[in-house]
Parts: sequence; C-alpha cells; structure tokens
Amino acid sequence: MKDGSPRESVRDYAGILSGAILFGVAYTWFLFPFRVSPGGIGGLAQILYHLTGIREGFWMLGFNMPLFLLGLLLVGRQFGVRSFVGMLMSNVMCLLFDPSNMLRIHSLRNLVHDVAQPGEMPRYAVFLTGQSPTDILLASIAGSAVLGLGLGLIFRFRGSTGGTDIPVAVLRKYMGVSISSGYWLVESVIILTVGVVFRNPQIVIWAYLNLFLCSRMTDFAAEGMPYVKAVMIISDRSGEIRDEIFRRLDRGVTFLKAEGGLDRKQRDAIWVCVHRRQVRVLQGIVRKIDPGAFMVLTDAYDVMGYGFRQRTVTY
Repeated sequence: MKDGSPRESVRDYAGILSGAILFGVAYTWFLFPFRVSPGGIGGLAQILYHLTGIREGFWMLGFNMPLFLLGLLLVGRQFGVRSFVGMLMSNVMCLLFDPSNMLRIHSLRNLVHDVAQPGEMPRYAVFLTGQSPTDILLASIAGSAVLGLGLGLIFRFRGSTGGTDIPVAVLRKYMGVSISSGYWLVESVIILTVGVVFRNPQIVIWAYLNLFLCSRMTDFAAEGMPYVKAVMIISDRSGEIRDEIFRRLDRGVTFLKAEGGLDRKQRDAIWVCVHRRQVRVLQGIVRKIDPGAFMVLTDAYDVMGYGFRQRTVTY
C-alpha cells in the first residue's frame, strides 16, 4: 500500500475516528462526572462547566479551535489536516457521547446517574452511581485506560487532539523546553488550578494518577507491546556466539567495533534482535560460550526486516 494512497487515508481516518470515540467516552462517561480529568483542556472545561453550566464538550471545542490556529501560525505545518480532523472528531465525540443525551433515550436512562452533590450542577456518569467510595477509583482507572487507548490510536494514525499539544509545541520551539517537561509543566498548572477551584486536594492526587495511567496506555496503543528484545553482547568470543545465534536462532547479527574503557582492548560487540521467547535460549548460548560476557537487553517496539513483521507507523 503506497504512502498517501486513498486506501491508506481511509485507514488513517478510520483509526482516528475509533480513537476519537474512545476519547469522548472516557471523558464524558468517567472523567468529567467525577472531576478527575488528567489535566489538559478537559481540566479547564471542568472548571468552566462548574462556573457557567455550559457542557464541557462545548468548552473543549471553543478552546481547541483558536489553539489550533495559534499552533498553525506559530509552529507550522506539523498541525496539518489530520491534526485538525483528530481535534474536531474528539471534541465532537465528547458532545455526542455526553450522558445527558442518553437521558433522552428511554432504554438507556437506567445507565445514567447524577453523581453531583446537593446544590451542584448535574454531573452525569454512565454505569457508576457515585454512591460507593470505590466509584471514583473505578472511574479513574476506566477513564484513564480508555482515554489512553483513544489517544494512542489517534497518534498511531497521525492525528492529534489539539489541546495542550499546541502550547507544548510553542514552548519547545520558542523556549527550548523539552516535550516531556513541557507536558508536565502545562498539565501541572491545569491540575493544580482544578484542585484550587474545587477546593479539593484529593482531585490533584487523582489527576496525577490518571495522567500516569493515561500516558502508559497511550504508549501501549501507539507503539504496542515490546514483543522484541534488542541485545548488546560484548565478548572476546563474539565469533563463536555469532555462529550459535545463526545456527540455533536463525537471526542475523551486527558487529560493532568496541574498545574497553579500562584495558583499551579492541573487540567486537554483537547487536541482535530476538523475540521474547528466544531470550532464554540466547542467554544460555552466551553463558555456555563465555560466562564472563557482558550482555544488555532492552525493549524494541518496532522492528522491520527478516523474521519480524512490520509494526511501524509511517509519518
């Protein structure tokens, strides 16, 4: 399938749509009702719904449209068509899956519960009643997991949800702030603001927990499980180890020229990728041939080439 072909475009937009649906479900069914959004525009939307009564989905769309234009102006074309589509779809799904809409369908009303305290604006959750102390924990886990999967799918198919992606990109370009530091800075400001507005320090703790869970699930959905191990082996008997890897594992290896830091001795280092189920066999090979060898194993998420199926996302 050629890059940029109609078939690939349909696949990408279908993937973004699937992620957007999960995004909308996570926020509106689990996170917004219990005020445990992991920062971002969703956190600001919670505050503004509390102050104005206008649903969070409208605020998210209202924030993201000018932010997207600002990102396009200040950062450039990295915020392209797929980014706009991903942002628009995810925001629309927050409006579409709002539990208040389900109240209009008689067969779905029993699934929707108002978890707000007396005197507060209604906060409708799906499945969870808010009467159990564990409901906020369940909402946090379910919401963060589903949100992370949705974001991962959107990123995997080259989309974006707008929001804090844009100020982070601006911070990176104009202030030299790394992406990870930028996200933590922006999200922390929003999370702390939510805690102050609702006068509830527990919300801050839940939000940081959700941020961690969401980021892990996003990585899982975008990159997949690390099904391959990349292995570095430094040994004086690298030739014998190579031969056994060829014979028993049917894997190619790469020799890298290395020099010992202490003795300054020149030697070959072997670099090889193997399936997880082959790791124990490889360890046995190395221990048998050279018990004093130095071996490092790391996770490899995307491997292309002989013996490995492609799992990469083309940008």
